[in-house]
Amino acid sequence: MIEDELSTAFGEGEGEMFQFCYSKPLPMRLDRWLVTQRSDQSRARIQKFIDAGFVRVNGHIGRAKTPLRNGDQVQLWLPPPEPLPYLQPEEMELEVLFEDKHLIVLNKSAGIAVHPAPGHRRGTLVNGLLHHCKNLPGISGKLRPGIVHRLDKDTTGCIVVAKTQEALVKLQEQIQKRIASRNYLGVVHGVPKGDQGTILGAIGRHPVDRKKYAVVDDESGRFACTHWEMIERLGDYSLLSFKLDTGRTHQIRVHCANQGYPILGDPIYSRCKKLPIDLNGQVLHAVRLGLNHPSTNQRMVFEAPLPQVFEQLLCILKRRN
Repeated sequence: MIEDELSTAFGEGEGEMFQFCYSKPLPMRLDRWLVTQRSDQSRARIQKFIDAGFVRVNGHIGRAKTPLRNGDQVQLWLPPPEPLPYLQPEEMELEVLFEDKHLIVLNKSAGIAVHPAPGHRRGTLVNGLLHHCKNLPGISGKLRPGIVHRLDKDTTGCIVVAKTQEALVKLQEQIQKRIASRNYLGVVHGVPKGDQGTILGAIGRHPVDRKKYAVVDDESGRFACTHWEMIERLGDYSLLSFKLDTGRTHQIRVHCANQGYPILGDPIYSRCKKLPIDLNGQVLHAVRLGLNHPSTNQRMVFEAPLPQVFEQLLCILKRRN
């Protein structure tokens, strides 16, 4: 009964149909093999297509664990991208560091959320990208088309966005496997001991304030690792460099606050203290991004110049010191 219902949806309407022939001597799971045939799709996405009844093996609806044998005929139907709900392209000034048909690297400004969320349905980076990149809709779901990784709303600097589904899968894999490198500069309250260190601490929802994150000891937290290095001591403040091994929400901000050295100007995790200059939020900048090009595999490194307010702050602190 279920297979009859699924078969009625197979290949209906617009979309693309792909035909494959399995030609290996040993059996292999359907989902794992399809990923090798469609490098533009993640395994999770392939499994969703299978669960939705969009894959047939020898004319019958396939299952993720279906073992393929030599000579099996596989059909995959890719439905057209779902329309993006309420997301409208918006003309926005974007500082482009690099762009080709596969990806775009931007120097994000402060005050811009990366993708829509409750309270931020307009004016996000995604809205601006939909205006700039006409082929972006449908990549990576409804609300985050092309988004490989995030930067907090008031964090500035390098961010890469995929322009094709294949580039998205490969770039996300580089983030997960730490092939991509992400370096940040930030000014913190206080002066950490030593010249470098590593902060380890699982990050999860704050036990009291659910809008915040915190270092937690229970199973709700996810492992997080932040490496830091002292760049310059500036009186009561310090300029630090950060390198991420993981990419948890608010990771650098939470780890620094937990160590007693919160990021200067952080509206959530920093001390209430008179600042030497009016800031646009936390003084945290994604200064460098390294990745392998998803098509050529060439190593590429991008650098984003510091925002003007960051530069002004450093000048003031150096004069004081």
